[in-house]
Amino acid sequence: MSEPHLRKNKNGEDFVRTPDAFFENLAGFPYAPNYVQVDGWQQHYIDEGPQDGRPILLLHGQPDWSYLYRKMIPILVDAGYRTIAPDLIGMGRSDKPLNIHLHTAEQHTDWLHEFIEELGLQKITLFCQDWGGAIGLLEVAEHPDHFESVLAANAVPMRIPHPIFNVTHGLNRDDYPVDDEAETRTFSDFLEIAGPLIGEDMSAFFEQWMKYALTMPDFMPSQNLVVDAGVSLTADEAAAYDAPFPDRIYKTGIRALPSMASLVDEERALAAWEKICTFEKPFLTLFGEFDVIIGHKHLQDTLIESIPGAQGQLHGRLPAGHFIQESLGEEMARRLIDFIQGQG
Repeated sequence: MSEPHLRKNKNGEDFVRTPDAFFENLAGFPYAPNYVQVDGWQQHYIDEGPQDGRPILLLHGQPDWSYLYRKMIPILVDAGYRTIAPDLIGMGRSDKPLNIHLHTAEQHTDWLHEFIEELGLQKITLFCQDWGGAIGLLEVAEHPDHFESVLAANAVPMRIPHPIFNVTHGLNRDDYPVDDEAETRTFSDFLEIAGPLIGEDMSAFFEQWMKYALTMPDFMPSQNLVVDAGVSLTADEAAAYDAPFPDRIYKTGIRALPSMASLVDEERALAAWEKICTFEKPFLTLFGEFDVIIGHKHLQDTLIESIPGAQGQLHGRLPAGHFIQESLGEEMARRLIDFIQGQG
């Protein structure tokens, strides 16, 4: 590929933007791109369905992008909903800052809030997963008036009120540069080392994941998906997940997001937990029973027992892993529609 074009945003921050050519003819993803300016960044989003339809906001996590929602989008649109799937800053077709320290859950939440304000979204139904859950649920806690309902799919707030993972606080990402000589080069390599740490308490596993995500030289998003329970990707689909990240310079975001768990603003996170525990609008949880990261029943039960709007909902534990939109996308779309229609 040609040399990446380095840019600066209005705040003087260096970034790169993946060329449009890498997004041509992606398998099962015919959607026109849309863009909005958020804090000096160009943020990409899918916006399908009637503009006056009830808005559904689909938030992805790491290391993927809005491509994760390709199985859900057409079903939601056919049901008459305005379906919006942004790429987090640093991911997908959105601008990719080179400053790794910009990536915190709180900064992404502030960017999400500006995104919602720029699009003028109201009465939103949020569907969120993974880091899209931590970011989206913080936004729900701080700005509940924007939201009509929430479906958390393999998604939890950053504090409930205890940490989800007991990991090092204040990890310095500069201490973990990409290591070209590393023996652990891919996600599969990482699993060979960290696999024995998988269990009920995933803290030790996640501690290693934060560090290896920063250092692995050959890390690509599709590596995470192909080993997830229930996921089966064609070569073209795997290539589409990897398309936004054709060279190392584009990967700052996918490397940084796991270590956001080490950099949580404790005061803000605990305040958010207290606020979301007063959320009375419909709140549904659908978790993959094979998600070893955040799919544990005790995490789901904590949400159900603590959030008023979760009472009486048809919560579920489904035969899926972490990337539940990939393995059960059509079913998740139908359950989301049933959830919305059940609100009257």
